[in-house]
Amino acid sequence: MSGPFGLPMPLLTDSYKASHYALYPDAQRAVAYAEFRHSYEKDAEDERMVFYGIRYVIEHYVCRPWTVQDVDMAEAFFRTHNAGFTPFPFPKALFLKFIAENNGYFPVRIEALPEGSVVYPHTPVLQIVAEHEYSPLVTYLETVLLMTWYPSTVATLARRARTAIADAYQKSVDDDMAWTLNSRMHDFGFRACTCVEQSMLGGAAHLLSFEGTDTLSAAFFVQHRLNAGRPVATSIPATEHSVMTAFASERQALEKLLRTFGDGVVACVMDSYDYTRALAEVLPAIAQLKLDRGGVLVIRPDSGDLVDVVLQGLRAADSVFGSDVNSKGYRVLRGVSVIQGDGVTPQTLRQIYDATLAAGYSAQNVAVGMGGALLQKLNRDTMSMAIKLSSITYADGSTRDIMKFPRAGSSKVSLPGEFAVCADPGQAGAPVAYRTVDAPDSGDGNQLKIVYDHGPVSGMSWDCFDDVRRRLNDQWACFPPRANAVSPSLLAHQKAVHDDQAKHVYEGAAFA
Repeated sequence: MSGPFGLPMPLLTDSYKASHYALYPDAQRAVAYAEFRHSYEKDAEDERMVFYGIRYVIEHYVCRPWTVQDVDMAEAFFRTHNAGFTPFPFPKALFLKFIAENNGYFPVRIEALPEGSVVYPHTPVLQIVAEHEYSPLVTYLETVLLMTWYPSTVATLARRARTAIADAYQKSVDDDMAWTLNSRMHDFGFRACTCVEQSMLGGAAHLLSFEGTDTLSAAFFVQHRLNAGRPVATSIPATEHSVMTAFASERQALEKLLRTFGDGVVACVMDSYDYTRALAEVLPAIAQLKLDRGGVLVIRPDSGDLVDVVLQGLRAADSVFGSDVNSKGYRVLRGVSVIQGDGVTPQTLRQIYDATLAAGYSAQNVAVGMGGALLQKLNRDTMSMAIKLSSITYADGSTRDIMKFPRAGSSKVSLPGEFAVCADPGQAGAPVAYRTVDAPDSGDGNQLKIVYDHGPVSGMSWDCFDDVRRRLNDQWACFPPRANAVSPSLLAHQKAVHDDQAKHVYEGAAFA
């Protein structure tokens, strides 16, 4: 048995896919591709998205040799999986054939865009090709490949959050403090995840845009598995409510924090009993100790109106420790700041920073922590990722480019053909999809690169995390918020295929 979590490899798919080998028409070749069908939450102003996570899926779920034991276990399971606990069909003979002839590696070729690529709706982000007797297995891996929706969506959310905070920084933060932007959104989501693996994938996606995290699983995974040991993430000592309430008073708890770690950056949650009184009474009482220790104190509210409590913290800290006005006319607190980690979403994040600037304080005074909203409150429909068959070459050698166009679901229309993705100089290098036969010869060529070819690709190496970060930073900065992601030639081909297929539909041939 070679699958993860004690699962045989043939079961890493949806039940109905096990029957498709017997349902596809006889073919010499089949092609399928993946895309995001719309932007993050259908945002019409900024359609940029981040493609991330294909490396993990390939390494952990695709590039693993199957064994005869896997097939035996799958057969035992399928024996009672059909309705009425009867045998369920699955391609046992095909599985045993590639186990014997291909060292157990699944017999398809997969191309994908580089990790961290910025894409748009309908950009083909990966492509699957199956040939000869294995053509009917072209979509067998769809289930695991589609799981890239999760890290891609988290990466997109985090980058959109960074963009929002960067707007506040541009207005209110001096250039010499711009580096603090990297720590303005902290990952608080480990406990919100359904499993450790989710925390690693989502937490890694967050770290493409920020350095702050309390999700240790992701910080270690990225540093030691994706970045050759080079550190990528940081955090600070901080109290929680259990620590605060373990003392007879919040003042005692805060004094212990400052005496122990107060020469660096520390955070203290201050709403265990009464946030307003804690700011008014405890903060002045520990002021001299804080000054003597010389570090930075981060005040954390965790209840109440999420905007009002941030402003309360800023004003209380200002009255106790003072502030200076920077070159852009905004106040910067002296050795104190506020972090809001309660109820932060992409929407409330903007409210917090808008209110901070409106109150006259620089954005560098405020950080946010995002937990469930970052790693849990999203799903595949957030960017509508899908994999669809796009071309098939039948047994007689004829090729048919195909597409989906449901009458009642225009948002689910797919692209026909086999694709290349090329940078468009006219759109600042944004990716544009072409049919392979129409792709331009100039530029850097097809950005879809082979990442799996009936097994590991000889000589291929994945980009380190630092390089993936740089790619995302560079592309997000220069690509436009919206772009024409499908070439005119492909759009024309799509229309021709649609018209031809529609004719069959309207004439009834599609239902004959």
